[in-house]
Amino acid sequence: MTVVPSRTARVYRSESAERSVHAWCHKALSRWPELGPLPPVDTRLGSTQAFRAEGGPGTPVVVLSGTNFNAATTVPAARALASDRPVYLVDLPGQPGLSCSHRVGRVGIESYGAWFDELLPRITDRPVLVLGHSRGAAIALASTPSPLVAGLLLLNPAGLTAPGVTSESMRATLPWMIHPTEQTSGRLVEFLSGPETPCDEHTDETEWLTLVARNCRTGSTPSPLYAEQIRAWSDTPVAIATGSHDPFFSPARLHGPARRFLDAEVHTIEGAGHLSLYENPDRVRELLASLEV
Repeated sequence: MTVVPSRTARVYRSESAERSVHAWCHKALSRWPELGPLPPVDTRLGSTQAFRAEGGPGTPVVVLSGTNFNAATTVPAARALASDRPVYLVDLPGQPGLSCSHRVGRVGIESYGAWFDELLPRITDRPVLVLGHSRGAAIALASTPSPLVAGLLLLNPAGLTAPGVTSESMRATLPWMIHPTEQTSGRLVEFLSGPETPCDEHTDETEWLTLVARNCRTGSTPSPLYAEQIRAWSDTPVAIATGSHDPFFSPARLHGPARRFLDAEVHTIEGAGHLSLYENPDRVRELLASLEV
């Protein structure tokens, strides 16, 4: 019997807020006409919208985004990945985007792992690489190893350890949550990014996060997973990477659990922060290719 978790809150503050977010997403997605929507998949966490674009000859990659990010925000990075391989982008239920707008209550990241177990065979019948960014990495690790998963790339990953929280992170996050403007969102994006990302490349992320803070109820970072859940992936090719300036999941913070649970090294993306997927997609391309060697 499938147990459907209770839904306690909507992601959006109002119906007009939902329309505003959806309009932004559709506009961003339209910039990549080759990215087509798949039929919505009805899952235990609600309707899930995924997208697919053809690409190079490599193993397809399924991208699971981090908190408050989605397929629409990932279009520029995904276009770079598609030069090597087909790309699937998935909007997480309970996050801003085009999937179910209700947030699931009283369940942990394990329920999202079970959701991905349910979703994956509905969108592909061939092995794929799974790229999990931040929250998406925790979801990937909470799912069940499968012949459909040829490898994992865990990028700025939640799930392996608790995030680093400092007074600096609070000074960047709280003003954005309390008084969202282009200025407070810009400061947050600058905090999340590394020093090698030019300020004029933050425009889309700043606009998006302003829209999210004004119209959505933001989620929290997942707690670390149990060691047994992580070690279940020990027979699957796994690569772990983070930005040299990631304020939440630094290389030093990830080194111990990566080695202890997965016997894996942590690749450092120099000059990047917590938004490595968006800051340096070419380095992400290289890491995906390494899983196929």
